[in-house]
Amino acid sequence: MAASVAAGLFVASPFGGDSAEAAPSKETVAMLKEIAAAAKRSPAPKDVRDDQFTYIKSKVSYRSDEGQDPLHQREIWLSVDGRHTSLLHEPANGHKNTRMKPELPLFVTDSNYRNLQKLPTDPVNMLDWLNKVADEENNGKPFVAVGDLTREALMPPEQAAALYLAAAKIPGVELVDDAVDAAGRHGVAIAWEDDGARQELIFDKKTKQYLGERTVMTEDRPYAEKGEVTEKTAVLERKVVDRAGERP
Repeated sequence: MAASVAAGLFVASPFGGDSAEAAPSKETVAMLKEIAAAAKRSPAPKDVRDDQFTYIKSKVSYRSDEGQDPLHQREIWLSVDGRHTSLLHEPANGHKNTRMKPELPLFVTDSNYRNLQKLPTDPVNMLDWLNKVADEENNGKPFVAVGDLTREALMPPEQAAALYLAAAKIPGVELVDDAVDAAGRHGVAIAWEDDGARQELIFDKKTKQYLGERTVMTEDRPYAEKGEVTEKTAVLERKVVDRAGERP
């Protein structure tokens, strides 16, 4: 698996820690610009109401204390405004139409659609927001926030474009030429390594649309060996529906 990294170009990390990280290579930045342009062209859902839900169907597999979960389907209905009871259907993990009441008051980092509409549409301001979130919640790791907003949420086109352009300025972000999501689809990945593991956000090579995510071990750990894939997902459908439990 080839990763493009700027040779010899290192910058001090502004996110804590003593190690320096490589600035994203020209190839990585160029790919993120293409991904951002594709996101900006994506049609936004029309006339979205506060009482509606974002429906996301995916295939997932995660490492747990018992070992690697078998690949299984996951469906979730997320409240558009974050104030209505959401629903999770993931029988493989014991969730059969599990209702999830909202935690109020809502956090500024909540990934409901209404909150995402309030995020910056300028990449500089988006990067500032990611750094603030990283300082408060992610131990100084803004790429973790990028993954959180991409994985299981519905990003408005303008904010999604700003998000990927901001990711192009995060030290340590790199390009992986070929990565495979949980559905077996090959794509190009935007990745970031931390504590012996590489988080990869995978995008279709042609359309640049988000496919899924995986985590690959880059060092041996007691729970996994170098090269193992400990987490993998694939988003199969993402729509706005009227009711929790309704499928498109």
